[in-house]
Amino acid sequence: MSPNTSRLFWPVTSRPTQITATPRAEPRLARSGLLRALAVILAVFTLSASAQTVSTLVNEPVVKQAFEIIKRNEPAMLPEQQRICEIAAPPFEESVRAAELKKLFAQLGLADVRMDKVGNVIGVRPGVKPRPNLVFAAHLDTVFPPGTDVHVKRTEDVMRGPGIGDDCRGLVVMLGVIRALNEAKITTPGAITFVADVGEEGLGDLRGMKELFGATLKGGIDAFISVDGLGASITNTGVGSYRYKVTFKGPGGHSYGSFGMANPIQAMGRAIAKIDQFEVPEKPKTTFNVGRVGGGTSVNAIPFEAWMEVDMRSADVNELNKLNEKFKSAVSDAVAEENKRWNNRGAVSVSTELVGLRPAGQTPESSAIVKTALAVNEALGLNGHLGEGSTDANVPMNQGIPAITIGGGGSGSGAHSLNESFDAHDSWKGTQRALLLAIALAR
Repeated sequence: MSPNTSRLFWPVTSRPTQITATPRAEPRLARSGLLRALAVILAVFTLSASAQTVSTLVNEPVVKQAFEIIKRNEPAMLPEQQRICEIAAPPFEESVRAAELKKLFAQLGLADVRMDKVGNVIGVRPGVKPRPNLVFAAHLDTVFPPGTDVHVKRTEDVMRGPGIGDDCRGLVVMLGVIRALNEAKITTPGAITFVADVGEEGLGDLRGMKELFGATLKGGIDAFISVDGLGASITNTGVGSYRYKVTFKGPGGHSYGSFGMANPIQAMGRAIAKIDQFEVPEKPKTTFNVGRVGGGTSVNAIPFEAWMEVDMRSADVNELNKLNEKFKSAVSDAVAEENKRWNNRGAVSVSTELVGLRPAGQTPESSAIVKTALAVNEALGLNGHLGEGSTDANVPMNQGIPAITIGGGGSGSGAHSLNESFDAHDSWKGTQRALLLAIALAR
C-alpha cells in the first residue's frame, strides 16, 4: 500500500446479520421473554453502531475529499453514461457492452478483471484484508430487442434514450465510486468486488446473479449492493416470481366436420377463467397475470395448439408457492374438464414450461445493512424510503446474505420505454451516497 493511501479502518462493532429466507421450525426458547428482550437490545445496538459508523465516516477528511472528487467529476461522467448507453445490450446479447466495462475496469486499476461463464464482468478492489467482501453491482442488459435505436438525446441536464436510467445510470455510478476511491487514495478494511452483470431484465431471469452466487463467487460474498433505478430509494424486499409458458395440444380438425372434438383454445380458456378467480392477499402483495396468448390457424378450424404466458409474483415465499400450486391445479383441472365435456374425443394434452423463476427474499429493516443505508441517507440529507422490487438483490436476499438495491441519484421517467429519461440535476449526490455506503459496509 502506498504511504499516501488512507486506511479507513476501525474496530468492528457490528457486522450485517444474515437472514434466512426459507421458513424453519421455531425453537421453544425463541418464544421466551428473555430472548425477545435480547433481540430488541441487539437491534438497538445494531442501529446505534451503524449510525455511529456513518457519522464518523462522513466527517473523515478523506471521505470529504472523495465527495468533492465525485461532484467535480460528475460533468465528465454524464457523457460517459450516454456513451455506454449507446452500446446496445439486448437481452442475452450484452457482450459488446460487457467488453467495454471490462476495459474500463482494467483502466481504473481493478485487480483480477475477468468475465465469468455467463458474461458477468468482475473486478476486485482489494482491502487491507480479503474479507469482508462487499459486492457492488449494476446490470449491463436492457429490455430492448436487437435493432432498437439506442441513440441518446441530451438537452442540458436531461438525457433521453432506451436504458439511460435502467441501468446505464447504475453502471456509471459504479465507475464513479471506483474513480473517487482511487483519486482519494482510500483503502477499505475489506475488499470491494465490482460486478457489471448480465441477465437482470425479463427472461434473463437473474442469470448473472444466479451464476455469481451459485458458482463464480460462491461462499465468498459477505454483503451485496446493486445500483438500479434512480433517486435515493432503498429496496430491501425482493419480489419473487414464477413465469410459465403453457401449451395445450390436440389433433385439431374442421370446425364443422370434426365438431365434437376437444379444443385446445377452449381448454386454455377454461384455465384462464380459473386463474381469474384466484383470491390473493393484498399484504403481502401477491399478483397474477396472463400476459400473452396465441394459437389456432383459422376461424373454421379446431386448433391443434394454443399457448399462454403467465406471470405470478409475491414478496412472500409462502404466498408465492401457494399461488403456484393453485395455478398448476387450475391448468390440470381445465384440461380434464375440456376432455370430459367432449368424452375424450381428440383429447387435449398440456405441457407447462417454467421460463422464469425469480426467488423472493427480504433483508429485515432491523439488519445492519439496511440501518447503515438509512443512516447514510440521513447523514447526506436525502429523502429515501424502503421498498420492494425485483432486482439483482433478490438472489442474495433469498440465500440469507445481507443485500439491498439502491437508486443511483437524479430523477427520471419512462423506464423500459423508448423515451426513458434521466434528469442529472444534483445526480452526483447518488454517487456520493453509493460511495459512503460502500465504505461503511466494506469493514
